[in-house]
Amino acid sequence: MEKNSGFLAKIKRAACLDSSTPDTGKGKSKSSGNKVAHGFHLVEGQAGHDMEDYHVAEYRYKKNHMLGLFAIFDGHLGDRVPSYLKDNLFDNILKEPNFWNNPEMAIKNAYRSTDRFILENSMQLGPGGSTAVTAIVIDGKDLWVANVGDSRAVLCERGSANQLTVDHEPHTERRRIEKQGGFVTNLPGDVPRVNGQLAVARAFGDQSLKAHLSSEPDIRHIPIDATIEFVILASDGLWKVMSNQETVDMVKSVKDPQAAAKRLTSEALARKSKDDISCIVIRFG
Repeated sequence: MEKNSGFLAKIKRAACLDSSTPDTGKGKSKSSGNKVAHGFHLVEGQAGHDMEDYHVAEYRYKKNHMLGLFAIFDGHLGDRVPSYLKDNLFDNILKEPNFWNNPEMAIKNAYRSTDRFILENSMQLGPGGSTAVTAIVIDGKDLWVANVGDSRAVLCERGSANQLTVDHEPHTERRRIEKQGGFVTNLPGDVPRVNGQLAVARAFGDQSLKAHLSSEPDIRHIPIDATIEFVILASDGLWKVMSNQETVDMVKSVKDPQAAAKRLTSEALARKSKDDISCIVIRFG
């Protein structure tokens, strides 16, 4: 169990609110192996609440390996859960003792234990929740992608879009939700919702719905070779108004990943997306 001082420090970090102004930046790995470069751009939506999207885009050198760590967390009912995930999820994954020999199991275990911590501390972290899409690049050679919810990762391979993640929508998991005592509404003019509330079937947090929600991630491993050009991570504010192939086609000729991320968020705004829009583009080679 966490010591109280460490717990309070985590909560304090989670309570720090990011600015609502657009957040943008870029970077690249410093390893001598395969080159990895990224850019990101996040803009607040027009849904009438503060920004609830958070991101991670950084490199860490661990045990003689260069790791690229990338994530988008799309919160709901407040920003404390996505803020907590930003500060802690990758640390929890990398602390798993089997990370280096079994990344898939490490990611699953860390998603599960992180969700448990959020639920156990909902008095401090609030009643809300968050989707997550995470990508770990190891030495520019291996890509591990995981997600819960409807934030999405799309790969450009030989110019074609390949969706790496699963959109966890309530209607596709209706049987599991009903078996766990919940229900899925599908009212005219609205999207399907768990118990009439949440438009995703998997998420971190959401204590009041947790009996009917899952935090089990879908995980993919992709060896990176010369056919793989880039990966787009984005919240559903982008995917609601653009198809996978449209996004790839729009930025495949844009070599600067920050400019690519900006172009995609600008296009989503032009298409009248009202949600928060967050995008990371990771280029290889």
